[in-house]
Amino acid sequence: MTTSKSPDPRPGDVTTAEGTGLVWQAGKQDPMPIRKLPEAPSSLHIIGPAMILVALGVGLGETYMWPRLVIVFGPEIRWLFLIGVTLQAVVMLEMARYAMATGESIFFGAARVFKPLMWFFFAVAALVYIWPGHMSAGAVALEQITGIPWLISAIVGLVLIGVIFTFSKIVYEIVEKLLSVLMGILVIGSAIVAALVGTLSDVGATLAGMFAFGYLPNEALTAAWFPIIVGSIAFAGPSGMQQMWYTLYLRDKGAAMGSHLPRIHGLVHAGEEETMPSRGFMFDTDDQDEMRKWKSWKRWVYNDAFLLFWGITMLVTIVFTVLAQAAARQNPNVQVALESGDEDAALNAMADAFSSAGGAVLGIIFFGFISLVGWKGSVGIFDAFARGQADMTYFFVRGAKRFKMSHIYFAFLWGVITFGILILLFGPADGPTEILDILAFLSTFAMGSYCVVLLLTNNMLLPKKIRPGIVANTIVGFGAVFYLGMLFYSLIAFGTIVS
Repeated sequence: MTTSKSPDPRPGDVTTAEGTGLVWQAGKQDPMPIRKLPEAPSSLHIIGPAMILVALGVGLGETYMWPRLVIVFGPEIRWLFLIGVTLQAVVMLEMARYAMATGESIFFGAARVFKPLMWFFFAVAALVYIWPGHMSAGAVALEQITGIPWLISAIVGLVLIGVIFTFSKIVYEIVEKLLSVLMGILVIGSAIVAALVGTLSDVGATLAGMFAFGYLPNEALTAAWFPIIVGSIAFAGPSGMQQMWYTLYLRDKGAAMGSHLPRIHGLVHAGEEETMPSRGFMFDTDDQDEMRKWKSWKRWVYNDAFLLFWGITMLVTIVFTVLAQAAARQNPNVQVALESGDEDAALNAMADAFSSAGGAVLGIIFFGFISLVGWKGSVGIFDAFARGQADMTYFFVRGAKRFKMSHIYFAFLWGVITFGILILLFGPADGPTEILDILAFLSTFAMGSYCVVLLLTNNMLLPKKIRPGIVANTIVGFGAVFYLGMLFYSLIAFGTIVS
């Protein structure tokens, strides 16, 4: 790293700031002081921030949307899922590149490029992620098992989220442990059920379908199915802004330069939280030992992206695809329900099929899985929403730095929980029908947009030695073209938002 004495350094220059030593000038915000990278932990870790992203991402897309496409078009359609989840894994690595190099969230990176970009994501989060739809879906499934009215269990579930986080020492630690346990139950439990009701031929057809590249029946290109297929690819794993929130989990995990920033404490422990600095940090890329540590951190996050995120997401969707094929054999109503897009009828038919294949207990277990998916989805999304909004508020709303990050985080968390309870009592859980298409549009539009932001932040703001190569840039660029291109093609050609 070299030193520049230019009074107005260009993005990427290093200059000397009085009293702070070397700093890295990146974009239009405060320069980043140079600090040492910590040593990376073993790359063969079992639990990491990717487990939270998996818990956020594995929902009705893996348990309903892709099984539906397999029933309608056959397992050969699964090659599109392989492309979608692999693209998401690469995007995840590029999100980690910026977060680990600076300790900043990708939202801060967007503000360094052009502050309105960041406010766009703030607005999208406020519109898309305040609705308690995941919780209500899980509560409805729980009512099938227990008879407890769904409204009661949904409200109790929301309050429980707030109470657990409020009394936790470090919020990240309880989120990671809680979601890891829930995902473990979901993966192991669903795999056992799949082994009971599925066959080896179901597994073989599912796996073979992952490599049937180019298979796309004519019906898939119609107005009835093309928007659904595009939406399913976009939601192969995390959707909307979930990848962006991953950068905040990396910071709280203490990954690379994130180790220099404090973590969010539970509300009752907020007084113990250190003051958050006004910007992130950078390491000296001309120091060979620092670059050695950087490569170790990259190996650590590769494990997170491919063994945890890609592997577990793929495993869950394989299991539920096997379950769907078994259900279709046992109960022809499943295919009719899936083709009609009747989600509730399809889920009931699948539960009936499991019951006929393995007894009433399996039907109960199926609804238990759906209930689990709903609750863990609310845990992850509400926490992530509060993190993202608090991060942007703390750094870029005037006067917000008078408060601790924890206080702002809990203002958003309890705010969205309170709003969720009011909506459950007085309005539709997924939001007013009139804006559902807008929310679906914004979610997919955000994915294309964050690919563009990634290209800008990683190639404009980071030192040349740690910028992405041509392969990573090409894949992320493809993601931007795909998400935005298919979104607008679906809208223009069919007059339909992806779904």
